[in-house]
Amino acid sequence: MNGWNTHIDRLKKILESMTVTDSSAARLDPEAAMTLWKDLTHTIREKGKTIYFIGNGASASMASHISADIEKNYHVRAEVFTDLSLITAIANDMGYDEIFAEPIRRKVCTGDMLVAISSSGRSENILKAAAEAKSLGGTVVTLSAMDGGNPLRAMGDLNFHVPAATFGLAETCHAAILHYWIDLMTL
Repeated sequence: MNGWNTHIDRLKKILESMTVTDSSAARLDPEAAMTLWKDLTHTIREKGKTIYFIGNGASASMASHISADIEKNYHVRAEVFTDLSLITAIANDMGYDEIFAEPIRRKVCTGDMLVAISSSGRSENILKAAAEAKSLGGTVVTLSAMDGGNPLRAMGDLNFHVPAATFGLAETCHAAILHYWIDLMTL
């Protein structure tokens, strides 16, 4: 890595290289996209809707963390699918690719939001969940990294992509994006 300052410079370059697209793949200015996301979230709060968060591994931890932060600090209903009994029951009976899509089928309503976090943007369980939420009238926001051609990057109403080559860099950048979103609403 060549030291701390080099690492910080690398993170800065990756975040500055972030691209945001909408559902038609049109590029959006990152600040305008964050404002749009903030406005969508405000509408969700005002209408009593819910934001659902999903991710695998470290992204699951991040989903849980941000879900707690947004509910506590911005008073939006939020839910994350981290119940081990539910996950293992669905994985065992229906397949791991259904662990998020199955509960989404029963919970997401028109006007709700799904925030899907995946470093690779290729996890089948995340892709199925995003498609399911969209089909139910939910707004989908995606955060992905690594390969710019990953399929998750084309599935959301707002798609944040950082060109990070490692999971650590991707996760750090995703955390920065998510915390900035919350800060926009709470400061």
